[in-house]
Amino acid sequence: MTKNHQKVVLVGDGAVGSAYAYAMIQQGLAEELAIVDLTKKRAEGDVLDLEDATVFTAPKKVYAADYETCKDADLVVICAGAAQKPGETRLELVGKNLKIMREIVQPIVASGFKGIFLVAANPVDILTYAVQKISGFPSSKVISSGTSLDSARLRVVLANRFGVDPRDVDINVMAEHGDSEFAAYSSASIGGLPLLELAKQEHISMDELLQIEDNVRNKAYEIINRKGATYYGVATCLMRITKAILRDEDAVLPVGAYVNGEYGVKDIYLGTPAVVNANGIAKIIEVQLDEREQAAMAKSAKTLKKTATDGMTKVGLVNYLW
Repeated sequence: MTKNHQKVVLVGDGAVGSAYAYAMIQQGLAEELAIVDLTKKRAEGDVLDLEDATVFTAPKKVYAADYETCKDADLVVICAGAAQKPGETRLELVGKNLKIMREIVQPIVASGFKGIFLVAANPVDILTYAVQKISGFPSSKVISSGTSLDSARLRVVLANRFGVDPRDVDINVMAEHGDSEFAAYSSASIGGLPLLELAKQEHISMDELLQIEDNVRNKAYEIINRKGATYYGVATCLMRITKAILRDEDAVLPVGAYVNGEYGVKDIYLGTPAVVNANGIAKIIEVQLDEREQAAMAKSAKTLKKTATDGMTKVGLVNYLW
């Protein structure tokens, strides 16, 4: 391999995984993309399909593989796990997917892998916490998609409401990627102007903003009810985080990061802006929260901590909690 050769391993080639692989091809990221899936035939089929797209994007070695291929990878992206069903919360997935994480992470670590884990399986905050504990990796090298998708969804809705480009809306959805997440309106801005100030000018009430927050919180259920799964949005978020890592960008992104004192919370993963580069998470950007947001953060963190502890204990991972 040349010095600049970059290798990514995708684990789990379902709806999210295959969409991520396609996004990677479209962006021309990494020179080598290995796909690991329990159904090797599916991974092989995706490889045959994806390699045709490289003619129009960038040369890339794409192939089906097993966990042993992780040994010299820069990044392992975990999209494997049971999917969320209609009417099912992300937290209800915890037991079955914790078992799957153990089956995935142990052979990856055994391969000699020394890179960065990026996790997207749900409930993502709890599974990322488990991946970090099982792997024993520094918390900076275990990241999740966190609230990147939720933040993108919120930016789209607010952009439509205020009549601006979504890329010009600066706001974070924080805490759990799920039912206890919240929008950090107090620190948000559009074009350098505080969002709450602009909302007053536009006669947009806090009640309306909170309704928008709730709609964003429930958007996944709306998509799942209509088409069975969400994948394009989260796959693109994963691609964006991947780009920040492979290109050593020092990008500030709303990801799932390990917090241990920030926001008054200890020993859990949750959604927060963080600086992402080739070493993983360089630092957490601790957002100033107002009283409503601080209460929401504390409540969400408490829910995540209890679910993680109970879930890991139930499936025999209790030794990894300390």
